[in-house]
Amino acid sequence: MSKATDEQALFKAFAALRNEGEIARFLKDLATPAEIDAFAERWRIARMLDLGESSYREIAAETGASTTTIGRVARFLRDEKHRGYRLVLDRI
Repeated sequence: MSKATDEQALFKAFAALRNEGEIARFLKDLATPAEIDAFAERWRIARMLDLGESSYREIAAETGASTTTIGRVARFLRDEKHRGYRLVLDRI
């Protein structure tokens, strides 16, 4: 199997989950607590950036994230082709 095949299998596994509780159970088995914390931190940053009320430094002070992480989230939120953050922010 290839890395691409493994990624597709993972994406398919996420698509099979039916609700927030199932997603939480799967992620807690799949990822370490630190990885889940990192995902949650990035998601918080994306939500804060989307509101547009805080500077990178203010977000860093509030979340404890580095400005490098904040800049990366901002780039994926606004510029990258995947548009995953934007997709979910618009849905919720």
